[in-house]
Amino acid sequence: MAERPLDLHGRPLGVLRLSLTARCNLACPYCCPDLEDPPDLLTLAERVALVEATVGLGVHTLRLTGGEPLLHRRLEELIAALQPLRRRDPGDPRGALREIALTSNGVLLNAERARQLKAAGLDRITLSLDGTDGASVARMAGLPGETAGEAVLAKVLAAIRHAREAGFDPATGALKLNAVITRSGNGDQLLPLAALAREQGLELRLIEFMDVGNRNGWSPEQVLPAAEMVARIGAAWPLEPVGRAPHGTAGRWRYRDGCGHLAVVASITAPFCGDCNRLRITADGVAYSCLFAADGTDLKPWLRPRPEPGRLQQALEGLWRARRDRWSEERQEAVDQRPAPAEMAYLGG
Repeated sequence: MAERPLDLHGRPLGVLRLSLTARCNLACPYCCPDLEDPPDLLTLAERVALVEATVGLGVHTLRLTGGEPLLHRRLEELIAALQPLRRRDPGDPRGALREIALTSNGVLLNAERARQLKAAGLDRITLSLDGTDGASVARMAGLPGETAGEAVLAKVLAAIRHAREAGFDPATGALKLNAVITRSGNGDQLLPLAALAREQGLELRLIEFMDVGNRNGWSPEQVLPAAEMVARIGAAWPLEPVGRAPHGTAGRWRYRDGCGHLAVVASITAPFCGDCNRLRITADGVAYSCLFAADGTDLKPWLRPRPEPGRLQQALEGLWRARRDRWSEERQEAVDQRPAPAEMAYLGG
């Protein structure tokens, strides 16, 4: 296998987060999605070319994101078009794609869509839910009232059922639940969310409120530290540590009663920049080497009028080899010098 590039901190490229749209059908205040997509969205052929180029540089996992990726009308077609990369031998010098995953709020995931995604070749779905009652869901989803929150909650619970019935098995990690926690927004939902996930047999991934973008009103006082979240849940259901996998984002814990796992993503209080292997590409083809980056590299010159595979891969390799990002680790000493970052919905979370 060809030698894979390393960045300036010796980190390999392993995960591509590909945003399909900046739009969303919710308005979560910690994300603040766009109302319209940027101009010049990538075509299906351009996205396939990008994925293939990054696979050649070491990407083994693709996560399709948004905004809300289920708003993308050619989602299943894209997943199907990437299957030849999945069928490559692991030792293929061109690289091989091991997994295609999707992050969604679940509102649009009906039974038929879940079956279509599975048939197209999707391996894993992570659904998002930030509360267990109408009021908390409405508050965290930017909805007008409790009734609207109850409607979204019902749809997400149904989406969990649809995904499971379509073959996304929580026992194998193919179906998980995300929740972003803010101290005043839904800090009171920790135990109810944990109880719901335990009841559903899902791994719950609790995410600290992050200072991504310029419009989500982030403040350190609103961050509920991962250690505090684990302590609160562990007091109700004792936990034992499993640890964080190499290049992983989540520290994992096991319930001592055998009722599954809990995970925490501590980007603020316990950053994991040291082995971060993620590249993000926006819906209009701009590559960002960090979630907290202010500037990206527009890849369209190597995609239009038609993709140029060799030059595209060369450009991506140069971008990765020049990468020095470790913003979360530098946050305290560099906060005054930090340029305005791009928005979370634009970067795909």
